[in-house]
Amino acid sequence: MGCFPCSGEGDTSVKKPQKKIFETSDLNHQYKRVHRSQPKQDMPVARQFKVVKSEEVKIASRSTSRKDGGYSSTPPSDGKTGGATAQRFKFDQLVAATEDFKEDYFLGEGGFGKVYKGHLGGTGEIVAIKQLDPNGCQGVREFVVEVRTLSKADHPNLVKLIGCCAEGDQRLLVYEYMALGSLEDHLFDTWPNQKPLDWNIRMKIAAGAARGLEYLHDKMTPPIIYRDLKCSNILLGEEYHPKLSDFGLAKVGPSGDKTHVSTRVMGTYGYCAPDYAMTGQLTFKSDIYSFGVVLLEIITGRRAIDYTKSAAEQNLVSWARPLFKDRKKFYKMADPALDGHYPIRSLYQALAIAAMCVQEQPTIRPPIVDIVTALNYLASLKYDPEIEPPIRKSYKNQSSHKSINDEDSW
Repeated sequence: MGCFPCSGEGDTSVKKPQKKIFETSDLNHQYKRVHRSQPKQDMPVARQFKVVKSEEVKIASRSTSRKDGGYSSTPPSDGKTGGATAQRFKFDQLVAATEDFKEDYFLGEGGFGKVYKGHLGGTGEIVAIKQLDPNGCQGVREFVVEVRTLSKADHPNLVKLIGCCAEGDQRLLVYEYMALGSLEDHLFDTWPNQKPLDWNIRMKIAAGAARGLEYLHDKMTPPIIYRDLKCSNILLGEEYHPKLSDFGLAKVGPSGDKTHVSTRVMGTYGYCAPDYAMTGQLTFKSDIYSFGVVLLEIITGRRAIDYTKSAAEQNLVSWARPLFKDRKKFYKMADPALDGHYPIRSLYQALAIAAMCVQEQPTIRPPIVDIVTALNYLASLKYDPEIEPPIRKSYKNQSSHKSINDEDSW
C-alpha cells in the first residue's frame, strides 16, 4: 500500500533463496529483487502518516465520516467480504499459521508491515498474512479502508480477503495466496533461465487488470477510485490470472453533479496522474492514467521510473510520448525480451490504448469500459510465434509515417 505522496514511491520486495536484499513499501506478498548495483528508485520524499498509537486508537474507535469515503472502523455486521464469509481470526491462530512468523515464511515488507505465507489450521489453506507494524508509515486507517473496500467487492480480478484480526494492538489481514507473485517480478526481475512473459500472457494480464478496475469504477456501489494502480499491486495466480490488490488508498468516487474528490495527494511516483498531483482533485480518470503507465510497462518492459537510465529516459511516459508520433519508431517500444515475437498490429493497438490513457488532459482519457473492450479483443487474438515470423528492426523501413492517433492504428 503506497503511503507516500506522488512525489515519492514505495515498492515491495520479496525474499528469494539467492537474494537476501529487500526494499519494500507495499502490503501484499509481491515480489521484487533489489540488486546492490541498482540505485534506489523509490525515494519517499515525505510521509503522509505519522503513526502515533494514541491517534490510531481514536481512528479505530470511531467511524470515518462519509466525506472521507464512508468507511467505518467496525467490520461489516454481515461478516462478508469478497462475496464469501469473512473469518475473524484470533492472533494465536495466525501465529500458529506462520509458525510464530517464521523467517522461512517471510514474503515481503512494506509500509504496513511484514507479509508472511501461512497455512491455516484445520483446512491447511495457504494464505498471505499481512501484519501491521505499529512503527510503520501506515496505520489503522488503511487497515480499515482495505477491509471495508474488499467487504463490498466480489470479482475474479480482485484479490480476495479471507479475514482479519483486530486483537489488542494487533492488526492483521489474511488474503488468498497468489502463487506467481506480482506482475513486477515477471517484467523486471526475472530469475535466471526464467522465460519472459510472452505477448499473449501480457495482453491477458492487461485485460484482466482492466476488468478489475472497471468493476471498481462502474459496478461497485458506491464506485471506488483505486488510487494505487501499479505493477507491484497486480498479483498473479495460476496461469497468470491477474488480480488487483492493496486497497488502503482507495476512495469513494464523486457522485451526483460532483466531478472530483478533493483529497491529499497519495500514490506512487511515476504512476500518479499529473492533474491529480497538481490539484489534489481525484477523479476516475486519475486511475486511467495509472493504468496507461502500467500498460506501457507491460508493452515496453521498462519501469515507470528508472534512475539507471539517462535523464531523458528515466520517466517512461516522457520517453514514450515522442515515439507515439512516428509509427516507424514503434518497434523501439516493444520489450526487447520479446525478441520480436509479437503481432505488429496488436502492438500498434496496445500502444494506442496506452497513449490515450496517459493524455495530460483527463477529459481526453478514455473511460474504463472502452479500455476493457479493446484489451479483451487484443487478448482474444492469440499470437503463435511458430507461425508468424518475429518482427525485426528492419520492419521500420516498411512502415508508413503515421501518428499513433491515426484511426487505423486502433
